[in-house]
Amino acid sequence: MDITNPSDQPAASPAYFFVGIGGSGMMPLAMILAGRGATVAGSDRNLDQGRVPAKFADLATKGVALFPQDGSGIVSADQRVVASAAIEATVPDMIAADALGCPRATRAELLASLFNDSRLPIGVAGTSGKSTVTGMIGWILHAVGRDPTVMNGAVMKNFATADAPFASALIGAGETFVSEVDESDGSIAHYAPRIAVLNNVSLDHKSLEELRVLFGGFIARAETAVVNANDPDAAALASRLPRGQVTTFAIDASADLRAENLKPEPFAIQFDLVSRGARTRVKLAVPGRHNVSNALAAIGAAMAADVSLPDAVKAIAGFTGLRRRFDLVGEAAGVAVIDDFGHNPDKIAATLDTLHAFPGRLLLLFQPHGYGPLKVMGTELVATFVERMAPDDLLVLPDPAYYGGTVTREVTSADIVAQIAAGGRDARHIADRAEAAAALVAEARPGDRIVVMGARDDTLSVLAAGMVDALAAR
Repeated sequence: MDITNPSDQPAASPAYFFVGIGGSGMMPLAMILAGRGATVAGSDRNLDQGRVPAKFADLATKGVALFPQDGSGIVSADQRVVASAAIEATVPDMIAADALGCPRATRAELLASLFNDSRLPIGVAGTSGKSTVTGMIGWILHAVGRDPTVMNGAVMKNFATADAPFASALIGAGETFVSEVDESDGSIAHYAPRIAVLNNVSLDHKSLEELRVLFGGFIARAETAVVNANDPDAAALASRLPRGQVTTFAIDASADLRAENLKPEPFAIQFDLVSRGARTRVKLAVPGRHNVSNALAAIGAAMAADVSLPDAVKAIAGFTGLRRRFDLVGEAAGVAVIDDFGHNPDKIAATLDTLHAFPGRLLLLFQPHGYGPLKVMGTELVATFVERMAPDDLLVLPDPAYYGGTVTREVTSADIVAQIAAGGRDARHIADRAEAAAALVAEARPGDRIVVMGARDDTLSVLAAGMVDALAAR
């Protein structure tokens, strides 16, 4: 199926043209606009390279016209060109947009405009857990008949169907717009939520001081801030607000919504939810202590949106998770393969802690999501792997994801591996990703869990599925 617009045919003049339309933040935004009746087109270097063709086929079925990223799709000054921060000014589409004088918007500016214009904007912020909490809130509101619009950075399994395999967005007719809100580029400052969730504040793309300013401003703009009291920085930011503006949540600590008596299972978890003296047993179909915290955040936000506690608890039990968030891809030869978005210290620690609650060696493939993040987070990543890996676990790092453009390579995968090995853990640098995956498949024995971790690369899911096939063929 040829899903690009042939260059020998006249191109339409869409209202919106997305440069990098396949990105995790761009695709759901394009889907929301198309679902609301806008004319949408776009380009993507992954489309040109033939990567993840099913994703672009899904966009095409939704009426989105797709073009090579060579400037051929930018044909009218009436087109509004939307680009993420990752798109360089030298990309031919951007040169064509400049030449025609097309109006421009960043992904964040356009999303913030849609978000702020909704009657009940619910924003989810924090260094970790944003996508999961956004999906949980969206599912609760959907289950109780509120028909929300949801903008997520990950595919929500509850809404994924044969006709919508890449359901990172939900287009509803209700008053609520639920969106994760990104702090990495500072665009969180554009959002005016009525309900703001703050999961945590930890090192990722920016310094902690910058994050405190951004997150503090975000929750201060909300009518209700739902804040993780287990996180010291988040709790400190919440303490600056009037008490009536804040709903706190925590595990085994004082909070408005408190979780106790956690009972973990391999791919689920149960806990007691204590609120205003009442105790309710909650069962989640996603595992880990971190997902208990995520569930508390989602329930708190739903209650702020006038969903009753019993209805929220009943609904969240049906939440089936997100793709690439502790996602069991398959099992073969007695080895489970899990696809996970872990890419910063907090996310990686949560995944490793969840898995180590049960027997079995971990074979980890971690693809860093860029050389820049390695430089920013290198020390913390090393400490996380050294502290959280078991003595018999194995970690393999290929080279970081790279899609072109100018990048400095001051810290490499080899540097990180050397430091982890010096800390007493079994870590190896295998530059080629396919060779790294093959090494883990060859090493695996019954009872092991293989975990593929990394961000910004949809082909990691393809890699994980291929590892299941390779295990079955041994």
